[in-house]
Amino acid sequence: MSEARQTTIDRREIEHFSALAAEWWNPAGKMGVLHKFNPVRLAYIRDHVAAHFGRDPHTAKPFAGLRMLDIGCGGGLLCEPMARLGAEVVGADASETNIEVARIHAEQSKLAIDYRATSAEALADMGESFDIILNMEVVEHVSDVDFFLSKCGAMLKPGGLMFVATINRTLKAWGLAIIGAEYVLGWLPRGTHQYEKLVRPSELEKGLAGAGIEIIDRSGVVYSPLGDRWQRSRDMDVNYMVAATKPDA
Repeated sequence: MSEARQTTIDRREIEHFSALAAEWWNPAGKMGVLHKFNPVRLAYIRDHVAAHFGRDPHTAKPFAGLRMLDIGCGGGLLCEPMARLGAEVVGADASETNIEVARIHAEQSKLAIDYRATSAEALADMGESFDIILNMEVVEHVSDVDFFLSKCGAMLKPGGLMFVATINRTLKAWGLAIIGAEYVLGWLPRGTHQYEKLVRPSELEKGLAGAGIEIIDRSGVVYSPLGDRWQRSRDMDVNYMVAATKPDA
């Protein structure tokens, strides 16, 4: 298959999340786990961006002047806090339904976010470039991980940062993130994840390296039932995040 005909879009995944679009901003609904997951993601992004770009995270707009892409943005759960931190945000998702939900919520929140119903390859082919790219809970839903990462890598400016959060392909992840979270606890709708599409850290690192991107930090994320919250951990067997950079030319 030639690159011109390749796509990162998995239609089955798009249909699945489009059907859930109305749930994005309901913290007690089917996307409730993402709302609980957001604080640890936001802190990880904020701290690494501040350190990498020499920003004070305690100022009102520490991300001012930075152009950011949230690819696979869904309803905009990360786009809005990034915009509040001062970033110029482009939120992209292959689901037009998700993008419409995100646009409406941003308008209600009086936030200027550039939402687009499009794909990574379409943005890359347009010559878009960004200081920061967020790939949060996305790589396990695309049709071709390496192709997706190559297109993201093409859009990342030299010296820029990319964040990836995903689920490891382990038996522990199958038991906790799929059977436990989807079928027992009902944290996510059944069918949200397919075990064979989960991505091991070594596979992610290889794909990023092929895109010219180097991992600079790795962190596991685990759920604490006592605190009813997600927190960073050395345990990367299930959920994990990485921060990576594109070396200056």
